[in-house]
Amino acid sequence: MTNAIKKRLQAGETVTACWIDTGSPEVAEIVVNAGWDVVVIDCEHGAAPLEEGLGLIRAVQAAGGEAILRVPDGNDTTLKRALDRGARSIIVPMVNTVEHAKAIVHSCLYPPLGGRGYAAPIVRASHYGRWAEYARTAHDDLLLMVQCEHIDAVPHVAQIGALPGIDMVFVGPNDLSGSIGILEQLEHPDLLKAKEQIEVTARNSNVKLGTILGGGRNYTQLRDAGYQFIVGPCDVGLVYAAARQAREDMLSDLHAAAEVVPQARSY
Repeated sequence: MTNAIKKRLQAGETVTACWIDTGSPEVAEIVVNAGWDVVVIDCEHGAAPLEEGLGLIRAVQAAGGEAILRVPDGNDTTLKRALDRGARSIIVPMVNTVEHAKAIVHSCLYPPLGGRGYAAPIVRASHYGRWAEYARTAHDDLLLMVQCEHIDAVPHVAQIGALPGIDMVFVGPNDLSGSIGILEQLEHPDLLKAKEQIEVTARNSNVKLGTILGGGRNYTQLRDAGYQFIVGPCDVGLVYAAARQAREDMLSDLHAAAEVVPQARSY
């Protein structure tokens, strides 16, 4: 197996990551060089369409990091293109039913386990044919996460997480809050109750969980609640916060300087 993220999760390690939403390969490289060895390339809400997102994987890998691709949808063609072009770790958004999860697995696995279209000798995932064992090892190498981000998905977490081929259920609290009519209220009792139900179910069913940082809990608290994969900052937020802080520092500096400039004497 060459999927380092999957190895770490199987070993029981807590894995953290940074979102890449700008679609910029330079920003992705900067984030990796800043120490975030795992990044999530967001092709659902981020600026990069699927093909550009797949190109970002190259930038992350070249910088020494590992990339997870959040695809825009769970369509068969989307998943096939992502896998053929070398995405080894994938998050699929808005998976609400066992049937949908089964269809996603079917699209991601070669026959006889699934129905993924075969072009192994000519795709980037096999190093364009140099990795002759690709078709036989692709299943073991794939890290497949599906998102639980709607109240309709909550009762099915155990069944979805138990499906062969599904490695993790990733909880999306923002859309989950919206699905119960309390969008952005991430500490609302109704959302906390839904999340607790997911967490208890996962713990009792041995289902691996991932989520985003927030909702009143830090990394340690989320880890202790059972989340093994936690995505923290976003590149957009990091740039915005740094730019705002730099501007505030500038204004503070100029204001302080203005206060010490002696007033001109009047005659």
